[in-house]
Order: sequence, then C-alpha cells, then structure tokens
Amino acid sequence: MLTDIKAVIFDMDGVIIDSEPLWRRAMIQSFTEIGIPFSDAHCRITTGLRFKEVADFWFKKHQITHISIDEFDTLVVNRLCDLIAKEGRPMKGVNEVLHLLKEKGLKIGIGTSSNHQLMNTVVDVLNIRAYFSALCSAEHMPYGKPHPMVYLTCAKELNTDPLHCLVIEDSVNGIIAGKAAQMKVLAIPEDINKNNPKFSIADYTISSLLELVKDEAKNSARLRFH
Repeated sequence: MLTDIKAVIFDMDGVIIDSEPLWRRAMIQSFTEIGIPFSDAHCRITTGLRFKEVADFWFKKHQITHISIDEFDTLVVNRLCDLIAKEGRPMKGVNEVLHLLKEKGLKIGIGTSSNHQLMNTVVDVLNIRAYFSALCSAEHMPYGKPHPMVYLTCAKELNTDPLHCLVIEDSVNGIIAGKAAQMKVLAIPEDINKNNPKFSIADYTISSLLELVKDEAKNSARLRFH
C-alpha cells in the first residue's frame, strides 16, 4: 500500500481518534436541547461534513432561529472537547502506524473537516502532535469535503505531489475528497458501513490500521528473503 507513497494524510474523526460515539453524544444532547429531536441515525446522515454545514442543514430543516449557527457550533465543540479530554482514545493501531511511517521517513499530515480547536485538542490529548508535519482543518476553507481542498492544502504544506500521497479515511465524503485530489485512498469503514458499495471507490479497504502495520511487516520480510 505504501509503494511510491511519500506522504500519508489522515482524516481525524474515526481514523485517529474514536470520536464518532462522542460526536454523536454531543450532537444528540445539543440538538435536543434546542428543540430538534435527534438520534444516532440523524448523526450519520451528515458524516464527513464540517459541523457548521451539519448545523445549517438541520437548522434549515427545522427552521431554527433562536440560536445562531456560530453559537451552536461553539456549544457543541466545547462539549465535545470536554468529552475527548475525559474519554478520548486512539483508534486501534494509531500509535503503531504513526511509528511505522516515521521509521520509513514518510511525511505525515492531518486533513480534517473538524475545526482547529478540536484538531488541536485531539493531537494533544493523544500526545501525537510530534508525528505530524502538517495539521490542516477545513474550518476556514471555502469548501469542505467532499471537495478536495483540505487534502490538496495538506499536500502543499507537506511539499509533496498529490500523486504520491495516501489518504486514510472512514467516510464516503472523505474518500471522494481524496480521490478528487488524485491521491490513493485507504478506507477504514465503520462496522455499519462494511458492506456499503460506495466504499468501493477507495483503492484499499481494511478493518483497522493494524492491518496496514502487518501488511508492511510482511512486505519487509519478503524483501529480506529475496
């Protein structure tokens, strides 16, 4: 998977940190508080979008006017950051794969739809900031995923041709963004999306980052014996 790859760009939520359950808790509590009935199923409808885009979608659908999108964004993100500080855990294989990539001399970045506050909270809570040469949030970009802007920006900050970048994603919108950036895409779908045909546009699909570590170990062993 890493053949001809010079940089690896990670999505964050659901790839680096097991934040999706925490996102759902923060969203369900917050949307319910402002009068929008909300469930896990509603959370999944907008997976991969920037949160202000998520809020705008539901505010328009329910004609919410008594709180602004900016105020609601602050409420939810602060709630989520508190949850991450208390309960945040890395996804399986994160530390191992970051160590592997560093050993191989590959550049490493993050390209996320989440805002800067949340991105910085995650890398500091997980104590992984030192691994990354570029931290890119789509928060202030004109377009979020599935537009490729955040990934192209990250590749530029890593000084790497997009054709030599590998994106690691867990959402369809993110996979589309990576492919639109002309990058290779490795998908790690949630269990609920294991059989989702939309994930077939990814170049590779694995169940966890540990598979990438094991695959590279096998490749190294083959090279040693030939």
